[in-house]
Amino acid sequence: MDNLFVALFEILSFGAIVVLVVLGLGIIASMMGIFNFAQGEFVLLGAYVTYIVYSAGLPVWLGMLAAPFVVGALGFVLERSIVRRFYAAPVVAMLGTYALGLIIREIVRGLIGGLYLSVPEPLGGSVSIGTMHFSTWRLVIILITALVMIGSYLLLARTAFGLRIRASLENPALARASGISTNAIYGATFAFGAALAGLAGALIVPVFSLFADLGLRFLIQGFVAVMVGGVGSFAGPVAGAGVIGTLAAALPWIIPPVIADVLVFVLAIIFIKFRPQGLISTKGI
Repeated sequence: MDNLFVALFEILSFGAIVVLVVLGLGIIASMMGIFNFAQGEFVLLGAYVTYIVYSAGLPVWLGMLAAPFVVGALGFVLERSIVRRFYAAPVVAMLGTYALGLIIREIVRGLIGGLYLSVPEPLGGSVSIGTMHFSTWRLVIILITALVMIGSYLLLARTAFGLRIRASLENPALARASGISTNAIYGATFAFGAALAGLAGALIVPVFSLFADLGLRFLIQGFVAVMVGGVGSFAGPVAGAGVIGTLAAALPWIIPPVIADVLVFVLAIIFIKFRPQGLISTKGI
């Protein structure tokens, strides 16, 4: 029974990581109508910023704190300088973000080569319940993910800023006529999604280490999760992340990891075939 609870904890913590990655991807896709294929590389940059701060002799938690702000700022600059030019053609926008992702990945690869770099957990050790031992850092990841989800929902659903975002994305012409700067809203939304990816990268680097293709796996899982959950709402991508994250974490306990990865994607394709609108088809928050 103890092994079962430990396995469930491992599955929950991995699902939390996928939710963090997918949340930013889902917000950009649902609110802006484009898939940001550079999102995985924003995760990579979040991990890399954390490593740079740590390797400079500063506390690792300081790097984790800086990562979402640095990556969010970069996301804002990229949206203002490049991505915004392709909004009229969503397919071109997706290809453009994919090219951005490739450039970012190759830059990081050029800096670190084929190395696997790591940072220590800010809170090491474990929490014991009876004879069971749970990683303190993974508990922190689960807690932060829950807080980020609640905070993101409240930001989008209960604040004036969230109202401006929804108004700008649902009817840009009417929003502009009402005095809302839609250009600024687009930039802020893209930066917010990038910052969430940067935070995800910062939190997972003690668990998965840093290497050039770190973001690629999470991008693929995130994309599949958004498709399974449904585009157009806040809850859809989160629900999809829960399903995909659970499957991706649970199946390797039963079958070889490579077969588990293939099976996850096959199941996702079958699901999307019969329910293309996703788990949650309701539009809005």
